[in-house]
Amino acid sequence: MNEEKLRLFAILGCLLLTILIIFGLIFRACTRDDRVSPYGTPDPAYDDGRPYIDVQLLTPNEYSRPCIPSDGVRGIVIHYVGNPGSSAQSNRDYFEGLKDSGETYASSNFIVGLEGEVIQCIPTNEIAYCSNERNSDTVSIEVCHETADGKFNNNTYSSLVNLTGWLCMYLDVSPKDVIRHYDVTGKICPKYYVEHEDAWDTFIDDVKVWIQTEKRRQ
Repeated sequence: MNEEKLRLFAILGCLLLTILIIFGLIFRACTRDDRVSPYGTPDPAYDDGRPYIDVQLLTPNEYSRPCIPSDGVRGIVIHYVGNPGSSAQSNRDYFEGLKDSGETYASSNFIVGLEGEVIQCIPTNEIAYCSNERNSDTVSIEVCHETADGKFNNNTYSSLVNLTGWLCMYLDVSPKDVIRHYDVTGKICPKYYVEHEDAWDTFIDDVKVWIQTEKRRQ
């Protein structure tokens, strides 16, 4: 009788283990994400990890898109827009409007918005009027922020990590060459990440993690 019970328990245990394995495989298949990285949202139209990019190139003009070829990209410069609560679209439209107003020279290759949206204003092989003496050999990213301290919200931060990591891979730029506007001119930009060096170091580490994760995926 005891042997029969032991056999029964062994059979039931095996069945239970099999069921658990099957459910585990089903759950993994249903929740599988080909990109393990937690940062940003990849564009499924491509297989290189790039985020969704809304390409809205500026009209060629003297003040914001001079169509001057770059000298080759050797760095990525991070900025903050300095206008709390403004959207990526409004900043892009401001750059576009400079062709008519001529009030200043300004633009950026990319803008990351408050919802994590990414707008491209200038091709990566053209200079943007954003990073002073580094305009000719860098790609610039302007980043929107909700508050005056310049800290990026979670959606914005995640997309910025995704965009920066992808640009590093796409343009063959090392994360050590991802810099702040501050590192070029001493301007307090991006404000929060100049005043909080630890936050900047964390951002660079997160970009490295994104790149490592994407390389493993590929």
